[in-house]
Amino acid sequence: MNLDNVIAKRSNKTIYRDGDRVIKMFGKDYSKADILNEALNQARVEESELNVPKVLEVTMVDGCWAIITEYIDGKTLDALMMEDPSGRDKYIDKLVDIQMEVHAQKLPLLTNHRDKMFGKISQADFDPMTKYELQTHLNGMPRHNKVCHGDFRPSNIIITPEGKHYILDWAHVTKGNASADAARSYLVFLLKKETSEAEYYMKAFCKKSDTPRAYVERWLRIVAASQSVKGNQEEREFLSRIVNVVDFR
Repeated sequence: MNLDNVIAKRSNKTIYRDGDRVIKMFGKDYSKADILNEALNQARVEESELNVPKVLEVTMVDGCWAIITEYIDGKTLDALMMEDPSGRDKYIDKLVDIQMEVHAQKLPLLTNHRDKMFGKISQADFDPMTKYELQTHLNGMPRHNKVCHGDFRPSNIIITPEGKHYILDWAHVTKGNASADAARSYLVFLLKKETSEAEYYMKAFCKKSDTPRAYVERWLRIVAASQSVKGNQEEREFLSRIVNVVDFR
């Protein structure tokens, strides 16, 4: 196993390329259950009609868990957007088109999105009344069983030289309401301070999915609260402002 070629690095994981394989190495604080669950999620998505890198192996290296998958040659949508700023709108349109493909899938063995968000809100740093209100709001939202990626962003889409797209990072995939997944993507753009891209994304998603914007916005407080249990201090503060200030009815 060659760990010389680092292709991405975050605070708690490092991703290497080893020939035609990608090694995703997790920090020692990751639990065995979380690693196996992520690999299982991706293996389940492999059974759908979507293009995803196949899981090849789950192993340990120097006391750290690692998931080994196929290497997909190409560029991320994020990289393409940086190379061609004038074409950002068309790349966001592409992002939404691919997200619609994800939402068209049905994988009944996935974790329920509502249950996951309910638990995350319980862990969030809000007063009991706010948590109760958010969970009540969540319970009142329509129940669907569409595949929701959970972190659908341009850096998680690879476009091959032949124009084929692959979707990466299935750690947070669930089954649930597609508009909640869209609300998460919208917040991803806002967290990166890409306000114009966020607005274009929201308009494109609502138009292509024939979904009223107000309906997607009803998910924002819920999704922001569930996401506020992770990330850096600045991100948590931003998400807390969404929860405490934004009230879309």
